[in-house]
Amino acid sequence: MPLVVYILGLTIFSLTTSEFMVAGMMPSLALAMDEPVTRIGYLISLYAMGMVIGGPLSTIALLRLRVPNKKGLLWLLGFYIVAQSVAASATSYDMLAIARVVTGVAASTCFGLSLAICAEIVSPNARGRAAAVVIGGLMLASVVGVPVATLIDQHLGWRASFWLVVLLALLCLALITVLVPRTRPSDVVSLGNELGEFRNRHLWAAYASSGLIIGAIFAAFSYFAAILTEITGFPASAIPWLLGVYGVANVVGNAVVGRYADRYTTVIMVWGMVILSISLALFAIFAHDKTISVALLVVTGLVGMSMNPAIIARVMGTAHPGPLVNTVHTSVINIGLGAGSWLGGLGIAAGYGLRAPLWIGVALAVLGLISLLPYLGHRSRDSVLSH
Repeated sequence: MPLVVYILGLTIFSLTTSEFMVAGMMPSLALAMDEPVTRIGYLISLYAMGMVIGGPLSTIALLRLRVPNKKGLLWLLGFYIVAQSVAASATSYDMLAIARVVTGVAASTCFGLSLAICAEIVSPNARGRAAAVVIGGLMLASVVGVPVATLIDQHLGWRASFWLVVLLALLCLALITVLVPRTRPSDVVSLGNELGEFRNRHLWAAYASSGLIIGAIFAAFSYFAAILTEITGFPASAIPWLLGVYGVANVVGNAVVGRYADRYTTVIMVWGMVILSISLALFAIFAHDKTISVALLVVTGLVGMSMNPAIIARVMGTAHPGPLVNTVHTSVINIGLGAGSWLGGLGIAAGYGLRAPLWIGVALAVLGLISLLPYLGHRSRDSVLSH
């Protein structure tokens, strides 16, 4: 695998550490901003909203200007660094919320461009494995970035965690400038060709499955810290380590799924959703038991976010993996992320307790499974051919 793919993975690590770390520092952010935990949870949704709306629009702008993928990635990463610095300096909830939306806009386009560059530099039958490396940055954000950010928050304050992401993004900017090859003129895709891909109904089916799968995961994940402290009974000091265990499971699952994602895409996703549904249901029932909760946390990590290489391989096999197709996919994923987090908070606010997000996760996982069944036994490329 080319070194560049790992650089892109480091970039995704930086962006997703910022996106997810709010889940590990909800108590301190709630105290600092004098806001309830539910509103702090919405900071995850706001970041996702920026990715959903702003990402495709900024990508369309880059395509209209025919900006090469490398140059576009550098521009948006620089914009992200400025917005993240504003978030780190925020003195009110509203200021932080606006900064989260803006960073989401930049991050979405960076995701799409990173995956497009990844698709340019590897052969088509290796795109799933390459995507697993790039999205491995997302997994490492769970196992390293989020726990470290949570520890820094507990000892140095939440602002220090936000500034850490600024430094990581600056490092990525420098590495991409030096090491990522310039985009070949033949790889610059026109806006018309990119928009033409969206006439493929199988692409929209793949997007729908992605949104439901990620929604199921984040309905639960967004409230893990609160569930594990208030129901299971773990002290706040244990949360970074528990999130670290969850992250290790993500990394292991990602490595396994990435190895087979190109050949067994739909089968992997179907079984992943079956196991995720069962594990979240059991977690909701036995959330008061520490041993069972930790075991189910591991299972959820193994089959949850580790589906990313498979869902990306499915989209890349269904349409040309240009920047707009990938950015819209990122937006769809974040619609699921934001909707899952919002629905989880809605369940709590409606008075159903902290177990509600887990049951909402079960419902979304079942819907995701149903959306996959028509494609069971067919590879995504076959879907394109039948179209």
